[in-house]
Amino acid sequence: MTPTNDVERTGSEPEPLTVGLRVRIGQEEAHYGGRLVDGARILRLFGDLVTEVTIRSDGDEGLLTEYADIRFTAPVHPGDYIEATGRVVRSTKLRRFVELTARKVIAATDEGPSSAAVLPEPVTVCTARATTVVPRKTPTAKGGR
Repeated sequence: MTPTNDVERTGSEPEPLTVGLRVRIGQEEAHYGGRLVDGARILRLFGDLVTEVTIRSDGDEGLLTEYADIRFTAPVHPGDYIEATGRVVRSTKLRRFVELTARKVIAATDEGPSSAAVLPEPVTVCTARATTVVPRKTPTAKGGR
């Protein structure tokens, strides 16, 4: 087995970094027939989560290099509330590997133009994995800029 730069956890270390956000999908975001919202909207949320991960872990926005295993599992409509989370599952010296999940927690209903319902259980609408690269810190010369 080849050694890696993965960070290994011991029982005394804190839980892996997890970040989250909740947004309401606006009426202007209906893109397809049936008032469906395109999947790119969810991927933008995931991009924001990955950016927050690297800011919190490394003090820099980093660079998103890859999405993998993207799965859209339920439709999203205007008026829905989406709760998205990102959890660091592995870190190396320069990379953070993040598992991403978006869940619908409030759904617009057809009972009226502004009706909505809190869902008894969140509905997963998308999952993915992402890799981000963080800048390598270079030592600065003493006394100079």
